[in-house]
Amino acid sequence: MRVSDLARQQRRSPRTPAIQRRPTMIHAYRNPVDIHCGRGSLEQLPIVLAQRRAVVVTFPEARALGLVSRLQALLGDRLVAVIEDVQPNPDVAQLKDLYNRFWAAPDACDAIVAVGGGSAIDTAKALMVGTGSGQFDELIDLLAGGRSFTPAKLKSLIAVPTTAGTGSEVTPWATIWDAARQKKYSLHLEATWPEAAIVDPEVMLSVPAGVTVSTGLDALSHALESIWNVNGNPVSDALAVSAVEDILDCLPKLMRNLGDVELRERMSLAALKAGLAFSNTKTALAHSISYEMTLRHGLAHGIACSFTLPLVLEKAWSKRADRDRTLQRLFGPSLDSATRRLRDFLRCLGVKTEFADYGVDAEEADAMIARAMHGARGKNFIGAVSSA
Repeated sequence: MRVSDLARQQRRSPRTPAIQRRPTMIHAYRNPVDIHCGRGSLEQLPIVLAQRRAVVVTFPEARALGLVSRLQALLGDRLVAVIEDVQPNPDVAQLKDLYNRFWAAPDACDAIVAVGGGSAIDTAKALMVGTGSGQFDELIDLLAGGRSFTPAKLKSLIAVPTTAGTGSEVTPWATIWDAARQKKYSLHLEATWPEAAIVDPEVMLSVPAGVTVSTGLDALSHALESIWNVNGNPVSDALAVSAVEDILDCLPKLMRNLGDVELRERMSLAALKAGLAFSNTKTALAHSISYEMTLRHGLAHGIACSFTLPLVLEKAWSKRADRDRTLQRLFGPSLDSATRRLRDFLRCLGVKTEFADYGVDAEEADAMIARAMHGARGKNFIGAVSSA
């Protein structure tokens, strides 16, 4: 540049700084769910429900565990019905009749109280959204269209998780499965946020070992998936890092002492924090892979979305500096030691970490990962963006 050119540039912008500032990224975080947590918080249910009439949606074992009688005592005549035949991974084959019967009497209740794991809460979210016809087929047609819609009718939802892992109590998402057609539908509306969540570790004391592991690893996946995510932000990171630290420390101890209420409380809060994290980011590649593993190979959701975490960590590493900083807060600066720590953690809980362990050969695994990258959740993965 000639001296005369430099002089003209200085006259045009005499106050231009020598170093340009980096653009500021604006982050937003929102979660509208009222949260009541801690031991004994189930006693808050009558206050949260107020004078409204409720239908309880729960799992088949809830009655034998004494949960149904406790809910009846808490709610009295405000409890108008109990739906207690919820099955894992709620499927259209079961939901259709249940939904149609529920909306055949649309004024029978004002709210739904979901008591259980992710399947109970997902079932309740499907029920809370009323179509104009009151027919389940119309709901599926709306979901298949892939566009948001405003429900013709709506019930309030109070979610009471009995497992530490789903996060569904503080998110608007529900998954509806169609095993016969090898499909899944995602229900996600502004209307499907729960009104309130009651997180009481005392109702989790009876959860068996297998479910404790599976749901705990689901929570771990939620937290990590919110970090290697294009939507990650400082608020979700703070929640996710805290959740991961607690789960890595707490879950193995809990597996050695399932009746420890303090460990149950720590896990319930870790799962809650993970849910609050991914409520704003959504999940990413590990979950995108998991759907096919559940549909085609029958793998329980918590295992299906967690056994690939070391592999996905490898694919996420070095893709974005800000995401690396957050991951390295958890695992240190070495990718090798990070993936080794994650694999060792999963294996100490009895979870195998290779596709071949689940009957999936290398060619099918590669094809599955490629398909998952292009799925709605896969596109949230920072590695999918950088490889596009």
